[in-house]
Amino acid sequence: MKKVEEELYTIVEDEKNDVKKFTSYIEKEGYKEIKDKNLVVDILNYGKVDLPELLAFLPISNQHRANKHSFVLVSETLMIDDVPEELIVVPTLKEAKDVIQMEEIERDLDAF
Repeated sequence: MKKVEEELYTIVEDEKNDVKKFTSYIEKEGYKEIKDKNLVVDILNYGKVDLPELLAFLPISNQHRANKHSFVLVSETLMIDDVPEELIVVPTLKEAKDVIQMEEIERDLDAF
């Protein structure tokens, strides 16, 4: 797993190009390293991702969001209609950053 630390979030990317192994690694080993950060999962290198592969990220996303952290997938090949509403998928890293900034603002406002 490749990690890039940014101010508001961490970008993680699979270095082996295997969705199932990547999600399994994040759930079992990698999660402790990123559990306290807003997370951008860069899956651009996978090219076309099908729905079962995408759904492999759902448990991690649900857990992360329940802990009040953002979880955003980046893929430019997914049709928005195919994405369950529980997952946030955007086509670019810039849009992922924008989503995280908006969610941070929402969490700050909810704190008041």
